[in-house]
Amino acid sequence: MTEAIFHIRRAGPLCSIQDGGRPGFARFGVPASGAMDRPALALANAALGNLARAAAIEVSIGGLQMDLVQGSLTVAIAGGGFIVETGGQKHGSWTVLTLHAGQSLTIRPGPWGSWTYLAFAGTLLAPDWLGAKATHAASGLGGGILATGGTLTVTEAETRPLCEGPIPCPIWARPPAELLFVLGPQDRFFAPETLDLFLTQPFRMTQSYDRMGIRLAGPNLPPKDALAIPSEPLLRGAVQVSGDGVATILMADHQTTGGYPKIATLPGPETDRLAQARPGTAFRFRAVTPEAALHLTRQRAAALDACLTR
Repeated sequence: MTEAIFHIRRAGPLCSIQDGGRPGFARFGVPASGAMDRPALALANAALGNLARAAAIEVSIGGLQMDLVQGSLTVAIAGGGFIVETGGQKHGSWTVLTLHAGQSLTIRPGPWGSWTYLAFAGTLLAPDWLGAKATHAASGLGGGILATGGTLTVTEAETRPLCEGPIPCPIWARPPAELLFVLGPQDRFFAPETLDLFLTQPFRMTQSYDRMGIRLAGPNLPPKDALAIPSEPLLRGAVQVSGDGVATILMADHQTTGGYPKIATLPGPETDRLAQARPGTAFRFRAVTPEAALHLTRQRAAALDACLTR
């Protein structure tokens, strides 16, 4: 069996092994986890002929440096506007290239984006938990969080020269200036003037973000008589407002239940785009009907399928 082994020279915070996630376990209190930007993971894998949900490395804005100490293999990087360096050459993310023993690979932040995905022409050796390698960051369960000084092994490693070259970056891969949402399910706990602020005023992503959620800065959104509502199931994309009136958008590792009121819910594709925003990014919210959100989701799925086919 051909193996490729990497030595991790430096791993930024929240660099981890992710795949398509583990849906179906929320009723047991287990978050789905998986990639923050799911289309980027799928496109990185598809560029190598892998299954779209296959395990890869999710690289945070903190970057990643690795040395290939054994073997040769082809890798794909997709997601964000990162800078990739190897063999004395610089590339943008959205590229496929081949590495050989003795070469280093550096992925660092570029002009935009917070996450990029490093996929391999082979099988990433990592622990499996509940049928998936996706890492739950808070517990470390799953494939695991990358640590400086550690190693990564790819089994059945291959070089695929026909795959080398750029990966087209879809226009919808960039973070949005406007986030579409469906109002509710607990908009009734907010005064009309508070809802008006949410609908008309800009918000900004703060430094307080991780795989669990993104805390926003903007107008205060105080809920009324809502802090004693029973805990209930939560969705990725829920805009949850705490007692201090601050909104947080729940992301891949979100808790499975909660009792804070949800003023709005983002469709799934909007959370993938939002994941690529950086602290300080400003955006506005725009309400759409549930039917329009469903249409958007189907439209983005069709666009992703077309990219995967190409």
